[in-house]
Amino acid sequence: MTDYEAAILDVDGTIVRGGALIPGADQGVRALERAGCDRLLVSNNPTTGTDHYGDRLEPHGIDVDPTRILTSATLSASYLADTHPDETVYLVGSDALESILTTAGITVTTDPDEAEVVLGSFDKSFSFGMLWESLQALENGTPFYGTDPDVTIPVDGGSMPGSGSILAAMEAVAGREPDAILGKPSAVAAETALERLESDPRRTLVVGDRLDTDIALGNRAGMTTAAVLTGVTDRAAVEEATGDLTPDHVLESLGDVGSLL
Repeated sequence: MTDYEAAILDVDGTIVRGGALIPGADQGVRALERAGCDRLLVSNNPTTGTDHYGDRLEPHGIDVDPTRILTSATLSASYLADTHPDETVYLVGSDALESILTTAGITVTTDPDEAEVVLGSFDKSFSFGMLWESLQALENGTPFYGTDPDVTIPVDGGSMPGSGSILAAMEAVAGREPDAILGKPSAVAAETALERLESDPRRTLVVGDRLDTDIALGNRAGMTTAAVLTGVTDRAAVEEATGDLTPDHVLESLGDVGSLL
C-alpha cells in the first residue's frame, strides 16, 4: 500500500517538453496507476482547456480523462465566473483563452474603457499599444488578475517568455500587483485540485518541475512534494531553495516516482 491516495502532476517539463514525451514519464504515470493513486494534471498553460492534454498525451499511450485536467485558463474562467458574474473582462491574452472565458459565460472586451475586470496572460502579440491600453483599463482600481506567474515556458531547445513577463509589464505601468494570480501556486488552484480529487492533502503527492509553482502549491496546502529535474529546475536550484520552495523529494524524472509509492 502506498501512503498516497492521489497525485497532482504538472505537465510541461514533467510529462512532456514541447511535443516530446519526457523519457520515463509514461512509466511514472503507470506506477501511480498500479499504486491506486487518483491522478489530476494541473498545468499553468493559459492557452488550453481540458481536451488539449488528452489529445496531446494519447499518442504516447497516456489516457487522461478531461475531468482530471485543470489549466490556469479553466481555473481563471471558473474563478471570474463565480466572483465577477455579469462583469466585462478586459483581456490581455490569447484567442484560445478568450474562447475558454466566453464558453464560461464571461463577456470579454478589448476596449479598455469597457473594463470592469482586467485579466493578464500569455499573448504572443503583446505590444506597446496593448500595454498602453492596459494602463487605461487598470485606472481607478479596476480588479486585476493574472492567469499564472510563469515568467518563461519550456519549449524544445530552450524557453520562451510566459504570462509572468507580460504581467510584470502591466504591474509596472499600473504601479500595483494583481489582486490574485489564479494558477499555481495559488490557494484557488490548490483548493480546486483537492476538491476535484476529493483527497486529503496529507495523502496527496505533488510532482512538478517548478519550485515556485508546483512545489510551493503543494507545500502551502500541506501536501507532499517532489521536484523533477526534467524541466526548469536543476539540483543547484533545489539546494538553494528555502521555505515553501523546498521539495520533500527530488527525482531525476517522473519515471522515478515509483520509489515514493
